[in-house]
Amino acid sequence: MKKLLIFIYGTMAYIVFLFTFLYAIGFVGNILVPKTIDSGIQYPFWEALAINAILLSVFAIQHSLMARPAFKEKWTRIIPKAMERSTYVFFSSFALLLLYWQWRPINTIVWEVENSTLVLIILGIFVIGWLIVLLSTFMINHFELFGLQQIYNNLNSKTTKPMIFKVNFFYGVVRHPIMLGFLIAFWATPVMTVGHMLFSIMTTLYIYVAVKYLEEKDLRKFIGQEYEAYQKNVPMFIPFTKKHAKKSLTKTTELWKQ
Repeated sequence: MKKLLIFIYGTMAYIVFLFTFLYAIGFVGNILVPKTIDSGIQYPFWEALAINAILLSVFAIQHSLMARPAFKEKWTRIIPKAMERSTYVFFSSFALLLLYWQWRPINTIVWEVENSTLVLIILGIFVIGWLIVLLSTFMINHFELFGLQQIYNNLNSKTTKPMIFKVNFFYGVVRHPIMLGFLIAFWATPVMTVGHMLFSIMTTLYIYVAVKYLEEKDLRKFIGQEYEAYQKNVPMFIPFTKKHAKKSLTKTTELWKQ
């Protein structure tokens, strides 16, 4: 019964994540969803700025804190290990849902593209950004990344094996293609408002700091020299900026196994 409850819990966490992810596309792109980054009641500038900064900070703190190995070690003393990733996904999704709900639009226009051809090109880049995010999760292990494999293995009394670090497809071009996809999607807009720019700037700074000073530090400690070699050969975000980065999109090179 306990294993079944954990499986249901993890499945619900994934459903919440999937909704949150799809809503993010509409929220940032100002399409289809009822509340977007530029819709809603207008508030005084400084009030909107402060609230939006707090909302983004809540997500950033939660997202980074719960991802740290030291936190996971303590957290799994309280909850079953099979639930750890699903719980992380749940909390991250709720932090984003709070942001969607309470976001204050600041609709002063920074730039607006009026040429219809350029608008279509920018929207195409926006879609490509989200596709990079989604496809990159499958180039590692989508189901383990979002906790589904852990709860499935737990239900069947199987042990989840340690992840195998591989340089698959996009990961041979940049070390963090998921984050690159987000950056592309956040900045590719034909109409950039002050509120949207605040969102894009803060998320860009967060991604850079979290990846460079937290995630990569953990990866170097966990993997060792192989990851240091990977860092030297493959750029972090900007493709083809390392002279040794000659891997193609279709080449798969295994760097490390635990």
